[in-house]
Order: sequence, then C-alpha cells, then structure tokens
Amino acid sequence: MTAADLSALLISLREGIEMALVVGILLAYLSQVGARRARRWVWAGVGAAAAVSLGFLALLNALGASFEGTMEQVFEGTTMLLAAVFLTWMILWMLRNARYLKGELQRGVADALARGAGTWGLFAIAFFAVVREGVELALLLFAAPGEGKLIGALVGLALALGVGVVIYVFGRRIDLQTFFRVTSLLLVFFAAGLVAHAAHEFAEAGILSAVEGPKVWSTKAALADDSGLGSILRALFGYQDEPTVIEIVAYLGYLGLVWLLGRLRVFERTASRTEVRSGARH
Repeated sequence: MTAADLSALLISLREGIEMALVVGILLAYLSQVGARRARRWVWAGVGAAAAVSLGFLALLNALGASFEGTMEQVFEGTTMLLAAVFLTWMILWMLRNARYLKGELQRGVADALARGAGTWGLFAIAFFAVVREGVELALLLFAAPGEGKLIGALVGLALALGVGVVIYVFGRRIDLQTFFRVTSLLLVFFAAGLVAHAAHEFAEAGILSAVEGPKVWSTKAALADDSGLGSILRALFGYQDEPTVIEIVAYLGYLGLVWLLGRLRVFERTASRTEVRSGARH
C-alpha cells in the first residue's frame, strides 16, 4: 500500500462510517416502526447517491486530464483549496450536529411516513444524506496528493461497512466519539497540507509567485518527501522537505484559523428542549 493509499484510507474510513451511520439509523428506525418494506427506498436513495458521487469523481478526473501547464496547476490548486474548505466544514458540522443526527433523521422518516410520502420521502432523505458525504469523498480523493489511491479508498470503505454491520446487525457498541475526535484531528492536519499544496500550485502557476518566498529549510537529506516515511508524512499531513515561505504561511495560517474557530465555539449548537427530549427518548 502506497503513502497515497494511506491518506485515501483515512478519508474513506471517516466518510464511509458517517454514511454507514446514516443508513443504519434509517434502516433501524424503519424496522422499529414496522415499515420494513419501505427500506428498499432507502437503498434506492443510497444507490443513486453512490452513482452521483462516482459520476462527480469521473468528472473531476476528466477535467484534470484536459488541462495542461498553468491551467492544470490552477485547477489542481483550486480543487485542493475547495477540498480543504469542505473537509473543514464537515469536521465542524459533525462536532456541532453529531449528537442530534439520530433524532433528526428519525423525525424526518416519521414525517415522511405520516404524510403518506414514505416512498419518495425516504428516498430523498437517504439520497441527500449520503450524497453529501459521497461528493465530499470524491473531491477529497481527487485532491489528495499522490497517485494510485484506489486500494486505500476501497479498504477504507470496506472497513466502514464492517463497522456499520457490527453496530447495526450485531448490536455491538463502538466508541465512535473517540474515533471522530481522533480522525478529526488527523484530518485537520491533512487539510492544512492541502492548503499548503494549493499555495504551491498557485505559486507555480504565477498567481502567488510574487509572495512565494525562498525555501526556508531543507530536510531532503534526512527525510525526503518522495520516499519512505517522508512520503507518508507528505500524503497524510502535507510534509515538505523544502518548504517555501508561502507554504509555511498557508499551513500555519489554516491551523490558526481552525484554532480560532474552535475558540469562538462556532461548532457548538444550543439544544432546544424539544431536541433534548427527543434525544433522550432515542
């Protein structure tokens, strides 16, 4: 497994478990209320979301292959920056909404069944919940540095599926709170690496060349970023053996922004009494 596969595994495992949790909550609640036959609409929504996500990944690859030279560097830098933005939003969204996710999904299903729109309503709930994660996953896999990320992505999704089966088929409890905290921390550093890589691409394209600055240091002799441990650190955390000023500023600036958002508690959500009572029942 290559260094790029490791970053793909981390991303796919995190996104895959979020998708598995959503699908598991929907299926379990339908069984609980005696609407097992409606589960096929959930699976239809999941299938449609997977198709859209794969189509989006294919589109990104086609666009990437169509550009050359400066346009290719601009496109890659832009996708890396967008991936970092979406990844940051996903992390903060989960920190803010994870505890309410189960209750909100169950209320959505109950409302769809009560309105007599159980078929397409369930399809829409499953589709939009999964396609958000699927499109994010496609963007992150495309933007992650390195080639040959397929094996890592497949292993990560397989592990996520296994976790979903363990939880919802066998009823085993897994400490997902710790999992999300640890992976969120790792993904913050991964996103910082994407921002630094984007700054490098924009500098190479001439957009940020005026502020690129010289190489600050060189650890190439001790830990090259294109082989061994260095390549793993590059794929996971954006390590550079000869970083420029703009890359360091971008990396540390992103980490500072995330720290500031944390200090401002923008990801906290004040629960209403209704939400608290609903969460307690479920």
